[in-house]
Amino acid sequence: MSDVHTKETRSFNMSRIQAKNTKPELIVRQFLHKKGYRYRLHVKDLPGKPDLVFPKLRTIIQVNGCFWHGHEGCKYFSIPATRKDWWESKIQRTIMKDAENLEILTDLGWRVITIWECQLKGVRKASTLFDLAKTLEN
Repeated sequence: MSDVHTKETRSFNMSRIQAKNTKPELIVRQFLHKKGYRYRLHVKDLPGKPDLVFPKLRTIIQVNGCFWHGHEGCKYFSIPATRKDWWESKIQRTIMKDAENLEILTDLGWRVITIWECQLKGVRKASTLFDLAKTLEN
């Protein structure tokens, strides 16, 4: 099935999608900042430019969008019906790159915590943030 948008419209739509400072990322950042944690953002020297880096804790937090990072079994992740092969390939490449970056970071001695977008919605948000704070304390 071909795309329902023209090439120009699709290009414009894709250009509007943020890679940094997403709503889920801002939720985590604001919560941790209020708790007194200080961190660096999108460190270019580390694989994958992690979302939040806590150098003193040797900890990294990745805040992943369920669709873009292929969160298996999540209601927010489903391959679009149009250009299905292209989307599957794109998301699979992201999953592979995430796995490579995770392996490199752990080999470098970093603890990597992944928070999924769906964990920051509705009733799960409070428990996710509470658990995250407890994890950082350890």
